[in-house]
Amino acid sequence: MAQTAIQDKEQVKQPRSVRVVLMALMIAMLLAMLDNMIVGTAMPTIVGELGGLEHLSWVVTAYTLATAASTPIWGKVGDMYGRKGAFLTSIVIFLIGSALSGMAQDMGQLIGFRAVQGLGAGGLMVGVMAIIGDLIPPRERGKYQGMMAGVMALAMIGGPLVGGTITDHLGWRWAFYINLPIGAVALMMITAVLHLPKKRSSGKIDYLGAALLTVGITSIVLVTTWGGSEYAWGSAVIMELIGIGVAALVGFVFSQTKAAEPIMPLHIFRSANFTLMSVIGFITGFVMFGAVLFLPLYQQSVQGASATNSGLLLLPMLLAMMVVSLIAGRVTTNTGKYKVFPIVGSVLMIGGLFLLAQMDTETSRFTSGLYMAVLGAGMGCLMQITMLVAQNSVEMKDMGVASSSTTLFRTLGSSFGVAIMGALFNNKVQDVMAEKAGALGGKVTESSAQLDAASLAKLPVPVKEAYQFAVSSGTHSAFMLGAVVAIGALIAAVFVKEVTLRGAGPDKAPKQDREPAEGRAAGDAARSSGTTADVV
Repeated sequence: MAQTAIQDKEQVKQPRSVRVVLMALMIAMLLAMLDNMIVGTAMPTIVGELGGLEHLSWVVTAYTLATAASTPIWGKVGDMYGRKGAFLTSIVIFLIGSALSGMAQDMGQLIGFRAVQGLGAGGLMVGVMAIIGDLIPPRERGKYQGMMAGVMALAMIGGPLVGGTITDHLGWRWAFYINLPIGAVALMMITAVLHLPKKRSSGKIDYLGAALLTVGITSIVLVTTWGGSEYAWGSAVIMELIGIGVAALVGFVFSQTKAAEPIMPLHIFRSANFTLMSVIGFITGFVMFGAVLFLPLYQQSVQGASATNSGLLLLPMLLAMMVVSLIAGRVTTNTGKYKVFPIVGSVLMIGGLFLLAQMDTETSRFTSGLYMAVLGAGMGCLMQITMLVAQNSVEMKDMGVASSSTTLFRTLGSSFGVAIMGALFNNKVQDVMAEKAGALGGKVTESSAQLDAASLAKLPVPVKEAYQFAVSSGTHSAFMLGAVVAIGALIAAVFVKEVTLRGAGPDKAPKQDREPAEGRAAGDAARSSGTTADVV
């Protein structure tokens, strides 16, 4: 009886505690997403002070590589040794990397410290998703989708604005130092409120698998980053990287069949839904980050929008994504049905990309905004549903690797999307410029098909008009490719099976007999994992 009374008391406390934990998780998620947006705005100032323009791309590449390579490892470490400890460690590493990046004295140091930051960032997103997966059953999780979509929209809209303000008034080093107080708040909140079951696995980390996966992912990201820019696609360097990457990934798959505690257990792919969600997540990443890259470029070059508020240019897409994600989450929680969202989302994504491909030099901002809203609505149906269904498709003990694998596929999709759509865009712009403006046009875009506002303003009127036509032609090709690739998501969505989501739906019991949703969520999570979880 005494134990029951204590449990009842715990349940009363849980709703508020879970909300505090979710707030801390959203802060950590914001850290991971906001960083690149802020740093990107500060890069011209950083290069002006530290020099090393030829190594500029490595400031972003080092962070991306470290994030992608460490993501699966963080997921597995959380499954084996406890989610809370792994998550707190990733935050600390991220903050150490941020502090060191702010103190960098040359470009080499900054690149190295950004890699440290990326190692921590790899655990932030995985930790957020996996902890939410532990605390809140899939049936209840939908109601929190709007929060995650809102954080993403806030990062994309506010990042450039915050980065520009900080760089102008406090200096570029504060673009990194700003992470420290935000991260400290998240650390304190999670340490004080989140108490997950402690785990102590007798198995050892699969170091061979981790090494092979790291080599494979690094090779893939370098191919997509360097191909067509640093090196020609058919160059020896790119071919060697492809060979190394393929060999490493084949070796990784083989090693996972032999390892006692595999980094990415292959049995999770036996679930058709998990595999399908991995495919949809890859395609969503491919399309979304391609759109985020080319839409501001089109609006600045063709529609004459200001680059200063580049995040605001994406507002129609991001707001639609946030609203639809919130609605999809509520419907999923209330009905337990979700298959309709991947299908509708894929159709909207294809339609939005096709509409964006129709933009030309005469398209108004209002029209392009409507097209972006269609694409955003499609993204809103897909972004969080893919993670929810993927987590629901595995056992609780594999929650970390399921979250990390889904995140990894989306990250790799974004790398491929930016690379392939970028290569198609650049080639199209250069071809059209050579055709419309002759030798001068080819010379203008010889070094880069993407001109900044200052360079564009200096062009003669005929060449400027030719460039605007070339950019609209390039975005047409890029978005048409995106629409074709997005068909793959629709095909995958059709084969998704409506598997019952874990956790209770809306309670039909009298109000006084209802268990608080958050308390029920934590209890369901504990019962599913066979342990006792306290969120107080």
